[in-house]
Amino acid sequence: MGIRFSKSIKIGKYLRLNISKSGVGVSVGNKFCRVGISPKGIIRKTLTLPKTNLSYVEQRKIKRK
Repeated sequence: MGIRFSKSIKIGKYLRLNISKSGVGVSVGNKFCRVGISPKGIIRKTLTLPKTNLSYVEQRKIKRK
């Protein structure tokens, strides 16, 4: 079992800076629709239906040349 560290800093109404031991990521959106880029180059899109606890998450790795 490992220990995780993460800190999320809200910048403005829709922008969030996410800090973890693997680096810094950024996410944009509200609690229903959000797009984020992780420090490892993974783009995550999240859509959530209000009052249902249902969400759809799509992940894609950024190809670097």
